[in-house]
Amino acid sequence: MTRSALPDFPWDSLAPFAARAREHADGIVDLSVGSPVDPTPAVIREALVAATDAHAYPQTMGTPALREAIVRWYARRRGVVGLTTDAVLPTIGSKELVALLPLLLGLGPGDTIVHPRTAYPTYAVGAALVGATAVAEDDPARWPEGTRLIWLNSPGNPNGAVLGVDALRAAVARARALGAVLVNDECYAELGWGEEPVPSILHPAVTDGDRTSLLSVYSLSKQSNLAGYRAAFLAGDAAVVGAMLEVRKHAGLIPPAPVQAAMVAALDDDAHVAEQRERYRARRVALRSALEGAGFRIDRSEAGLYLWATRDEPAWTTIGLLAEHGILAAPGTFYEGEASRHVRLALTATDERIAAAVARLAHLSNA
Repeated sequence: MTRSALPDFPWDSLAPFAARAREHADGIVDLSVGSPVDPTPAVIREALVAATDAHAYPQTMGTPALREAIVRWYARRRGVVGLTTDAVLPTIGSKELVALLPLLLGLGPGDTIVHPRTAYPTYAVGAALVGATAVAEDDPARWPEGTRLIWLNSPGNPNGAVLGVDALRAAVARARALGAVLVNDECYAELGWGEEPVPSILHPAVTDGDRTSLLSVYSLSKQSNLAGYRAAFLAGDAAVVGAMLEVRKHAGLIPPAPVQAAMVAALDDDAHVAEQRERYRARRVALRSALEGAGFRIDRSEAGLYLWATRDEPAWTTIGLLAEHGILAAPGTFYEGEASRHVRLALTATDERIAAAVARLAHLSNA
């Protein structure tokens, strides 16, 4: 793989629009990146501090306490029972796993990797890193023969789409017919805005108790404001997890010991998650109402940290309009190609900045 095989980093193209938005008299409202702005909960920071005497090498597989906490969390929060500690694995955030999973699974040229049509770009980057072929396709019936790895993303980034149990079951059936590993990126699962919980790919209603070739990926960045800790994990088929662990040992892909201790605290405390969820709910209600009042339509957005919005015009036209009002969003072109007519707006801004965005959108609607 050469550097030329990788796409340009898409956010670099936002620089002139960010500069324009910063010219606003009241400063920029940056809703382009879903980076948490609220404090890391004290219970997690205290656990990190208590673990800073970390003189020995940490365990790639995670401490027994961390593996047990992950198992408890899946049972309590995701309805996934019967996991064993050899079927879970901590990672250094979720992005490195997404990018490196094809390598960890031994994929390469001639192999096909499927990912959603509207997708976080790192799925395709992972294919490029090993010289595999990336195919963007949502319909399991159209997943091609020769597919070795299939990525689902529910709840989706950028569009907040949620796959129900029936859709997940159909994906599992097709993946097994192809002999492919099926992975659901579930990093926004605690931020579902509907009445029903977001289902996991590992839930018994999906798997009928058989987790063969299935993996779930989760991150604590969103639910616990831990983006700076790089704290994530996966779970599923113990045989696949074990094979990945061996490669990660050789590569030294190890979450730091204090971070592992902080993850235990985060996983065992539901109160801070509920509190953060309500912050995002309030911001979501305010921003959605303002966008709709300004002539936007909100599509999907059933879960997650974003609103997937459109004015039925090219995405970059909308980005320019918002920048004129001091608001920076991410164009849908980053996720669904140059023909996109959507923009993604993150809820990860302070209450004061969300209020500023609401006020500016009111001016836009009156223009």
